[in-house]
Amino acid sequence: MKPETSLTFLGTSTSTGVPVIGCRCITCCSNDPKLTRTRSSIHLQTPDFSILVDSGPDLREQALRENLARVDAVLYTHAHLDHITGFDELRAFCWHRDAPLPLYGSADCLAELKRIFSWAFLPTNTYRGYIKPDPIETTGPIQFGKLTVTPVPVIHGSMKTQGYRFDYPGTPSIAYLPDVKTIPSESRPLLLDIPVLIIDALHRREHATHMNLTEALATSEELGAQQVYLTHLSHELDVTEAQHELPSHIQFAHDGLKLHFPLDASV
Repeated sequence: MKPETSLTFLGTSTSTGVPVIGCRCITCCSNDPKLTRTRSSIHLQTPDFSILVDSGPDLREQALRENLARVDAVLYTHAHLDHITGFDELRAFCWHRDAPLPLYGSADCLAELKRIFSWAFLPTNTYRGYIKPDPIETTGPIQFGKLTVTPVPVIHGSMKTQGYRFDYPGTPSIAYLPDVKTIPSESRPLLLDIPVLIIDALHRREHATHMNLTEALATSEELGAQQVYLTHLSHELDVTEAQHELPSHIQFAHDGLKLHFPLDASV
């Protein structure tokens, strides 16, 4: 039997993770497992393809937790360390394949991957069991069988960053924007009236490179998003309290949250 179409939140935290080392705040001291967060990443499963978005430092833990045994391609949003430093864990998805593992990202992102993990891209990397990357620049929509993946350029500080839009027949379109401060005008047509929007909502106070909760809610309303999941969350945000302020179609994501399509959110 082929797998269903689903999206799993592998991680929903900002770069520090939650709890934060040495912190004794109410979130970091909570016993609620939904408040323990690993670095932001998602996994999209269609009947034919297994797609990972970003390979952060918690990838091994996330893959074991979700029984993730196969990845057909990795999409990168940008090259900040909390999104790429699980790169070596991708070996586990190369052991049983002969072809190189496709890695998609902007030219800048791929250049950083090649710089930081230079050994993997060398022609001398022939040892079976090591990751064999196949870097592919995202210059437009990408096709994985019936799944269309479209890069969505966004502004996130000085580093070139992109989210992704996913379109699959018979399922609602999804946009994933985990690191974003501003959505440029040329990207907005890809997001207007999007059925499912996953967006950065770091915390309540202003931040130079991330949307805060107020900005994320305002942007979701401007775009006419039908269902919204807030991610890339800081320990500063008391989501238990803040959830009561949100409209019914908006919720905080948590690690392990799985969206089944047709849309039905469950833990």
